Amino acid sequence: MSPYRRMSRAGSEAKMGRPSIRLISSYIFDWIVLIVVAAVGYVLGVITPNKRPFSLVNPDISFPFTEHETVPDWLLFVLSCGVPAAIIVIVSIIFVPGATVPKNTPASLIWKRKLWELHTGLLGLLMSVACGFFFVSGIKNMCGKPRPDLLARCLPDLENASKFLIGGFQGESKLGNSIGQLYSADICQQTDKAKLNDGFRSYPSGHSAASAGGLLYLSLFLASKFAVTMPFVATGTSSSSHDVHAAFPSRLGSAVEQYDDEASAPMTGKGANSSIAYNSSVQSLRRQAAAPPVYLLVITVAPFCLAIFIAASRWFDFRHHGFDILFGFCIGVFTAIFSFRFYHLPITVGAGWAWGPRSPDRAFWAGVGRLGYVGEKDVERGMTVPANYGASTDVEAHGASLSVPAAMSYRSPVSRNDPYQDVELHNLNEGTSQGAQHGN
Repeated sequence: MSPYRRMSRAGSEAKMGRPSIRLISSYIFDWIVLIVVAAVGYVLGVITPNKRPFSLVNPDISFPFTEHETVPDWLLFVLSCGVPAAIIVIVSIIFVPGATVPKNTPASLIWKRKLWELHTGLLGLLMSVACGFFFVSGIKNMCGKPRPDLLARCLPDLENASKFLIGGFQGESKLGNSIGQLYSADICQQTDKAKLNDGFRSYPSGHSAASAGGLLYLSLFLASKFAVTMPFVATGTSSSSHDVHAAFPSRLGSAVEQYDDEASAPMTGKGANSSIAYNSSVQSLRRQAAAPPVYLLVITVAPFCLAIFIAASRWFDFRHHGFDILFGFCIGVFTAIFSFRFYHLPITVGAGWAWGPRSPDRAFWAGVGRLGYVGEKDVERGMTVPANYGASTDVEAHGASLSVPAAMSYRSPVSRNDPYQDVELHNLNEGTSQGAQHGN
């Protein structure tokens, strides 16, 4: 039996360690921070806004008040938060970790990966929606821009209009009554203060920001999980290796098998034929990528189309001006893209995976002089290629592994900058590597 097979068998006897309380606490704190951001956004949204002076003859604010909105606030919450959250749960439970899981992989490891992808998916969604809500709520009340239906809300006191004149021509204008004159919000006779205050929250559009933040994030999530992107040719040796994209690269035995074959090459002469076999497998450029099925593209784009409809409804409901809608939508697009990339690998090279957890010793703080929140110890663990054939449980459970130089000599090189290093969520466990050593 190969010594690497014996080491993998010993590694399979390692036991899973206890979860890192420090790391789990740091992610709980992340949830709390984002919930606080959303709560602050709510407070900013209900305070009395500034009220920008307006003209009584401005046609841009003379539209009728729509009693029944196409997308009311409760429906917006369901569509931009509830629906994406439900879909993320379904996709994470059903489609993760996918078809790359080796046989005999423990169910606990599979469910750990499912829950991690679910956690990062929902945390990113909360970040996108909460940050957009915070920015929009603050800007709305600072700017105090009148809505297109302001005059219908205001019910101005025309008989005493001169008392509320604060800008423009003083007295009667030669161009006509009220032309070139600006009035304060005190001219309004509306008794419903909430309705009147909301009339000065046109810029930017909260519906547009929320719909883009939640539904565009969902589109990116689906595109990542279903590999929906423009066809591309992977660059770099590490990106071209299928193993680094697998659910659990450490459980694949290809590196060991290839090492055993190559190690016997000086005696069998197989080494001379390996390069020929490799060259014969090289495909033409056009066969290295293909377009995904159109139905998956439709599924992926559908949430984004719904976001566009919600934003457009604010125009024909006379709730926002065109620029208000566009700017709010841009805020949502920014928060969605930022939040997705904050927790997920790029779609074109990430194979649908989220970034792994932080190192326990950097769960709350990395500090100056440290590059990122994954420690050197964890990076080196991810660089090793455990020699197992599907019988062990996790990276930390392996008592032996091929060293980086040995593995790199007999397979596609794994760069130290490789973002797909297989840590297998080992940061959620402590002290699991010692079990394999005692097993020997």
